[in-house]
Amino acid sequence: MSRANAAVLSEARAGCPEITIVVPCYREAANVRPLVEALTLALAGRSWEVVFVDDNSPDGTIDQIRAIAEVNWRVRGISRVGRRGLSSAVIEGALSSSAQIIAVMDGDLQHDETQLGALIDAVGDGGCDIAIGSRHVEGGDNSGLANAWRHALSDGGIRLAQMMLPVRVGDPMSGFFALRREFFDATAPHLSGQGFKILMDLILSAPEPVRVKEIPCMFRPRVAGESKLDVLVLLQFAGLMLDKLFHGWLPVRFLAFATVGAIGVTVNIAIMNIMHLAGADFEAAQATGTLVAILTNFWLDNTLTYRDRRLRGAQLYGGLIIFLLVSSLGAWANIGIAQLFRADGQGWGNASAAGAVIGVVWNYAVSSTLIWRPR
Repeated sequence: MSRANAAVLSEARAGCPEITIVVPCYREAANVRPLVEALTLALAGRSWEVVFVDDNSPDGTIDQIRAIAEVNWRVRGISRVGRRGLSSAVIEGALSSSAQIIAVMDGDLQHDETQLGALIDAVGDGGCDIAIGSRHVEGGDNSGLANAWRHALSDGGIRLAQMMLPVRVGDPMSGFFALRREFFDATAPHLSGQGFKILMDLILSAPEPVRVKEIPCMFRPRVAGESKLDVLVLLQFAGLMLDKLFHGWLPVRFLAFATVGAIGVTVNIAIMNIMHLAGADFEAAQATGTLVAILTNFWLDNTLTYRDRRLRGAQLYGGLIIFLLVSSLGAWANIGIAQLFRADGQGWGNASAAGAVIGVVWNYAVSSTLIWRPR
C-alpha cells in the first residue's frame, strides 16, 4: 500500500466507532466468523466495532479473531492469559473501548443479533441506562436452552436475582444488553467482576437507581461449541449476590474457602467413623480421615473456590504438594492457638473456635498467595 493510500485510509477511519460490541469468549473458534458476518448485516449503516475477549482458549479462538482482524478493521481481539471469567472479560473489553455505546453479547450465536439495533437505540435516545435483550417478556423466547436441567438452572438464578434487585427485571440472567459509556464509567469502580452474570453486577453496583428497558429477544439453540452453563455457574452467581449483600467487606472467596473447609471436617469425621466401625485403631483412622479431607478440600477449592485460577497439568500436582504442607501447618497453628486459649481459662468450645478461625485464615491467606495466586 502506498503512503498516500495509507494516509487516505487512516483519515477515513479517524476517531473511534460510536458502538462497541464486547464478546467474551472461550472455546468459540467455530463461531467467530459467522458472528462477524451476522453483525455486519445487523449493524449495516452504523458506526461499530466488535471486541472479542478470549480467555486463552485452547481451540485457537484468538487465531480466528486475528485472521479476520487482518482484513477487517472493525474486528479487535484481546487475549487474556492467566485469568478467566465472563464478567471480568466484559469489563476489560469495555475499558478498551472509547465508543459512546457498549453492547454485550455471547460468542455462541445464541443471542439474536438482529435486535442489537433496538437495544442500541433504546439507550441512545436517553430513555434508559441499560437496555436488556430479554427472553422473559412478551415476545421473548427461551427455547434455546439445551434441556430441562439448564432451564431449571436459569429459572433458579432468575428467582434468586429478582429477590435482591432494586428494580423489576424479567430476565436478570441475560448476557445480551447495551448501555451508555457514562453509565459504565460511573459503575465500573464498584463492580466485583466475579462470575458469569455481569448484568446483575452492573445493576447492583450502580451508584444511582438504574433505568432499565427490556427488549424481547429470541435465545437460539447452540450450533457449535459447548454451553458454559452448569451448577458451578449458579453457585458463582450466588457468590455475587453475597458479595453485594455484604457490600464487599467480606470476600466471597473466603466464604467459599471456609465452606469447603467445613465440608472437609465432615468428610474427616465420616471417614474416621467408618474406619472405627471396621476395627481400625484411632491413629490410623485419624491419619486417613485427615488425608482424605485435605484431598477433598483441594479438589473443591480448585474446582469451585478458585475456578478462575484453576490449576491444571504439572501445576496441579505442585499445588497439591504445597496445599498438603499449608494444611499441615494450619492444623498445627489451629492446635497451638486452641491450647493457648485453653491455658488462658477459656472453655473447650471457645478455644476450639479460636483455633479453627486462625487455621482457616492462615490456610486461605497462603493458598491465595502461593497456590492459586493471580497469574
